[in-house]
Amino acid sequence: MDPALPPVRRRTGGRSAVVRENVLRATLEAVAERGVDGVTIGAIARDAGVHDTTIYRRWASLEHLLVDAILAYSEQQLPIPDTGSLRTDLIEYAESVASYVAAPPGRTLVRSMVTVDDPRFDEQRATFWQGRYDHARTMVDRARSRGELTRDLSPQILLEMLIAPIHFRALLTHQLTDRSFITTLVDALLGGTEL
Repeated sequence: MDPALPPVRRRTGGRSAVVRENVLRATLEAVAERGVDGVTIGAIARDAGVHDTTIYRRWASLEHLLVDAILAYSEQQLPIPDTGSLRTDLIEYAESVASYVAAPPGRTLVRSMVTVDDPRFDEQRATFWQGRYDHARTMVDRARSRGELTRDLSPQILLEMLIAPIHFRALLTHQLTDRSFITTLVDALLGGTEL
């Protein structure tokens, strides 16, 4: 290397971040329009304005790309609340989940997670749900540190019991999931009221 030349510096973000953002956006749009089974790397690459090989360099498979897109979208749409109370954290989180599954992209992504029966997707599905369980653990750990919890509460079971009725209403019965329903649900989970 010529000492007169300045050292090569890698840009943080830059083009790589823009490419990732464009590919993830194109992936979500493709899933929303065509469902998981109708999505291809070629179509995503075309919509994102990149070559197929650009995608394959960053993601090992279509399944990995789908999960990365779903996780990124979920992180954006489902932040971990920190209200100072487990009850209000759960209410805010449940309201976010209800809004997420009510909107077309979220509803399509949730349906896709349910309907794709492909063993290659199992690992990615587990990764997605582990991220959700980690959110629940954060909320439960904060509540423990504040002295709110007097009993052992499994973050995984808590999350499953919280979001299952919301998904049920959004995907199966198409019932309204309003604040009143969510508050009743959270209070029942925390032992304050009966369903």
